[in-house]
Amino acid sequence: MAKSVVDQSVFEDLKQMVGEDFIGELLDTFLEDAPQLIAALGKAFESGDAEAFRRSAHSLKSNAASFGAKELSEQAKALELLGREGRLDHVADQLKALSAAYEKVEQALKKLRHGFE
Repeated sequence: MAKSVVDQSVFEDLKQMVGEDFIGELLDTFLEDAPQLIAALGKAFESGDAEAFRRSAHSLKSNAASFGAKELSEQAKALELLGREGRLDHVADQLKALSAAYEKVEQALKKLRHGFE
């Protein structure tokens, strides 16, 4: 059986903590913010701005972890560390992989989101 891109127990814990009424708003915010953070990573990479790169990766890492998107969070963490070290020269492939991981998470969270409409 394929591993879920969203850890259901983490998601359920978050839902219990914030309440079913608010989880939909949190999902919507994440689904709006994550693509912007990924775009910011791309811009920071292109301009060589390691600090902006690190900040965007850090935010994405934390936000993804909150929803149980562990793989996405781990990929963002790796990028955050590279940004902290100022090593942006070889991250293009990692950014592509991060975008692909986000697309899977986005699909999973949108399915979960339909349960709160």
